[in-house]
Amino acid sequence: MNKRVSGSAALIAVAALALAGCAGGGGGGEGAPIVVGSVNTISGPATFPEASQAAAAVFDAFNEAGGLDGRTIEYKMLDDKGDPATATASARELVGSDEAVALVGSASLIECEINAKYYEQEEILSLPGIGVDTGCFASDNISPANVGPFNDMTLTLQYGSEVLGLDDICILLEIAGSTRPTYQAAIDKWTEITGKEPKYVDDTVPYGASDYTPYIVKARDQGCKALAINPVEPDAIGQVKAANAQGWNDVTWLYLTSVYSENFAEAIDDAGAGIYVPAEFYPFTDDDEINQDWRDLMEENDIPLTSFSQGGYLAATYFIEVLEGIDGDITRESVTEALRSMDPIENPMVGTPYAFGTQNTAGWPIILESGTNAWEKVADDWLRIGE
Repeated sequence: MNKRVSGSAALIAVAALALAGCAGGGGGGEGAPIVVGSVNTISGPATFPEASQAAAAVFDAFNEAGGLDGRTIEYKMLDDKGDPATATASARELVGSDEAVALVGSASLIECEINAKYYEQEEILSLPGIGVDTGCFASDNISPANVGPFNDMTLTLQYGSEVLGLDDICILLEIAGSTRPTYQAAIDKWTEITGKEPKYVDDTVPYGASDYTPYIVKARDQGCKALAINPVEPDAIGQVKAANAQGWNDVTWLYLTSVYSENFAEAIDDAGAGIYVPAEFYPFTDDDEINQDWRDLMEENDIPLTSFSQGGYLAATYFIEVLEGIDGDITRESVTEALRSMDPIENPMVGTPYAFGTQNTAGWPIILESGTNAWEKVADDWLRIGE
């Protein structure tokens, strides 16, 4: 009888300890690693590996410097492959099985929209390096480091009409998932700010088309003088080359940060009247000390110098600054509270101080001109929505 009582008591004690461990979420005991995760599209047709790689480099450097009073960050990066089922499973592995205290540095085509409700249910916060889908900007539990494609669309339209003085701007949209209403809201915001409206909108432009000639010819026939488009890099190259083949060399291109890369610049010979982008972060192609710490860390770890790696770097540095300000145990609850109540963090790499739940609304205008194969700044300061 006594043995049975002792056995039951032991089981109850073990269960209580297990529940106590789960309640904190990823904090572990004193000296245990702090588990942080990210869900990324690392494989598939459109990938974003640099964001989580950059975050990992920041965390590695933090650990090598002693971590948080000797506690290191255990960073787990999972690949959702652009697949909804895999994105769902990845989030549950990190949040449920691994008990991460937060998600930091993610960059995925779909995961925000797929997992937002789950993050709310589990009371965990996500600080993506690069927010892509609508869910990244519509959940109280997700707050990206970057401007995102929707604010970027408003910015590129605003720059085209108000700074370049362009009329007859047409919009070509590549729509994935449920992003159409959000892009429309971005266009409407531009109209509200400027009183301007697009001459023509085509939301049937596909991702990954083998030939964009029909869409380019249709836009030219509509009398478009400038095209605002939201493609991934390979699609943008195809669109510009389609215009080149048609002899349309006086069109102005208003693109998003998604095309801002050295590879894109090298692939373009004829940029028409210019390819303009409101870079989400301080232009990485500009040799300025503003990007020096990021550049040094990326080069040390053989990580490509891109806007994606800038976003991952910033997300991780923001998180560490908040982490270092927490008094007491590091748990999911304490991390969540600290992020929600954080003071804005200023960094010259971005035009909007970062605070969880506050969207970045500034881009730095850059241009790619014909025959240069190099991006150049065309402004001395940030362009901000509504200013």
